[in-house]
Amino acid sequence: MGRQHVRDGALHVKQQKTGAHLAIPVHPHLQEIIDATVVGQLNFLVNKWGKPWSAAGFTNWFGDQCTLAGLRNCSAHGLRKAAARRLAEAGCTEHEIAAITGHASLREVQRYTKAADQKRLAAAAMQKVRPRTEENMELSNQPQGLTKRANTRD
Repeated sequence: MGRQHVRDGALHVKQQKTGAHLAIPVHPHLQEIIDATVVGQLNFLVNKWGKPWSAAGFTNWFGDQCTLAGLRNCSAHGLRKAAARRLAEAGCTEHEIAAITGHASLREVQRYTKAADQKRLAAAAMQKVRPRTEENMELSNQPQGLTKRANTRD
């Protein structure tokens, strides 16, 4: 992947695993980095010999760098999962996330974003409840409150 893949503000790539053609908008901060970085002729990332990485070579190198940095359980594939999670946290739909990550299956997107979705949905649920509890501070519709014996006769 290199500068030749950036056209009209988007990164145009063919996903290796699925063969899907993706046009992913380039974030302005990433574009600033690309513009300021000296890169290879046709590749953004090159190995120490100035050659493009093979998929396996990059994966191994990335893992080695994570180990050297003391980061456990990190992988190049984890970057894709992290992107999916961040998109979910930003409120993106599963289809929007798949359009960025290139996942062919929404089931995979759901698996990656489950925790982020739970957090976002729980916050949304509490936002819906908050006005009702502020209007009526009585949390129970029973005058006795929420005791175990509230519904039993003495």
